[in-house]
Amino acid sequence: MKNCILFLFLSVLTNAQINRFFYEYKYIPDSNDKADVKKEIMLLDIDKNGSNYYSRGKFVSDSTAMADLQKQIKGGAGNINISRRDNPGQVSYKVTKSYPDFKTYLFTRVSMDQYKVIEDQKPEWKILPEKQKIGEYNTQKATTTYGGRDWIAWFSTDIPFQDGPYKFYGLPGLIVKLEDITGSHIMTLVGNKKIEAPLAASEPEMPGNVRLMGIGGKEIEVTKDQYKKVWKAYVNDPSKNMREMMMRNGGGDNTRVAFKVRTSDGKEISDPNQVFREMEKRTKETLAKNNNPIEPDLTK
Repeated sequence: MKNCILFLFLSVLTNAQINRFFYEYKYIPDSNDKADVKKEIMLLDIDKNGSNYYSRGKFVSDSTAMADLQKQIKGGAGNINISRRDNPGQVSYKVTKSYPDFKTYLFTRVSMDQYKVIEDQKPEWKILPEKQKIGEYNTQKATTTYGGRDWIAWFSTDIPFQDGPYKFYGLPGLIVKLEDITGSHIMTLVGNKKIEAPLAASEPEMPGNVRLMGIGGKEIEVTKDQYKKVWKAYVNDPSKNMREMMMRNGGGDNTRVAFKVRTSDGKEISDPNQVFREMEKRTKETLAKNNNPIEPDLTK
């Protein structure tokens, strides 16, 4: 009986562990400025149920902001203040895959709404004979066309997971390096370790109708075609969601919404019409400088 109890206890410990893989992600956000190469450490967490791929910087920033928020709510703070972190993370999306069918979702935000976009395309690989050593791993080459780009992957059967960064999976080992043929997006495995599975964090109960942009919230599940329509509408009218929220909450109920922004010269604007014009200008400038997404087919 003791042996049985010990075996069950060890099984629980084993199941509670996560294999965490660290990828250095180098990418060029603006195809017109190839000298501007961004870097981000991405995490691929794998357990028996599936995997999660996300930015380490964003995870740390969101976790700290959520802890601050919970502290303020428990303390009965009249005004909630969420400070901007020094390193909020540059990559805001997350990708999850469930085993054994590898059902894949992209979690991403458009304006104030978060979307859960189901993937309907499986990477179709061509495995090639070329091999090379990357770091400590023996790898083999494979190619695929996916999301509007041609990709080269180097996978290792030394790591027995048929998974990889972003939405990529299905090779006979973990993807150690992945890059598109233009060199705009490169993901390279730089480390790994086993960690204990963290307890699921509960969403704080927000007072009134308060919504926090970029933190928490429920996702709207959509297909890729539905997401493309949402994205197109956002590009055409970036401040639409904000205007609608102000119209809903600026009336006779006890919830009023106020927006303030600062212009590039430091001037504070609070007039709603000016605020929305400034937001639209900034958004269009940002979109123009981020014209080289990892998956071009999603933003066509």
